[in-house]
Amino acid sequence: MTAEAPSATWRRRETLSSQVVRTIAERIKLGDYPRGSKLPTEKALIDELGVSRTVVREAIANLRASGLVSIHHGIGVFVRQDAGVAPFRLGDENLMLVENLVKGLELRIGIESEAAALAADRRTQADIQAMTAACKAMDAAVRRASRDTQADFDFHRAVATASHNEHFFRIFNYLGETLMPRMRLSTHAVDDASLSVHLARVNEEHRAILKAIEARDVEGARAAMRKHLGDSRDRMLERLRQEK
Repeated sequence: MTAEAPSATWRRRETLSSQVVRTIAERIKLGDYPRGSKLPTEKALIDELGVSRTVVREAIANLRASGLVSIHHGIGVFVRQDAGVAPFRLGDENLMLVENLVKGLELRIGIESEAAALAADRRTQADIQAMTAACKAMDAAVRRASRDTQADFDFHRAVATASHNEHFFRIFNYLGETLMPRMRLSTHAVDDASLSVHLARVNEEHRAILKAIEARDVEGARAAMRKHLGDSRDRMLERLRQEK
């Protein structure tokens, strides 16, 4: 009997492994293997699916890499509680559409208003100093009519940090880095004088948020952030209407 080429054996095993991955993933999706439950043993899968131990182990490794299962050594393989939950992301290809920029700001309103309220309750003196420094940096940006978004970003990040909830900080970093530069792109045709007036107004709103946070005014901080981002949304829409 002629020996089979190693590459042919590998291709077949890879195909079988993919089939096992699809079978188990489908069972997880349908709830046959509920979240948090233990998968059948390696031997049970081998016997049921008619494949080798190597194929099953490769399939489990792929399922683990896909975030569907976790391996508890000495105990077994378990379906993850978050199995099949797609990670949140904004579609970059559509982010310049006006309606998507508006939706992004609406999302920021909901998240950052609550972060500001928590910041008013939990802020430290170091947090106040970080927000104050960002406002001063924006004062300099006003004088230069700078189109750089860094001072604006730093202020909002300092508020998120002052919430002392790492989830607010992480989601702000994602939303801020994704949305804020694109929103500022529409200012490229604005003259320097008009831009300075715009930035000064924005920084006044930042200082109102800072004042409420420093005073530990929870409701005031929430309202000031909501007004600031709501006004930013309205200004963006008005500017885009004028550019048409």
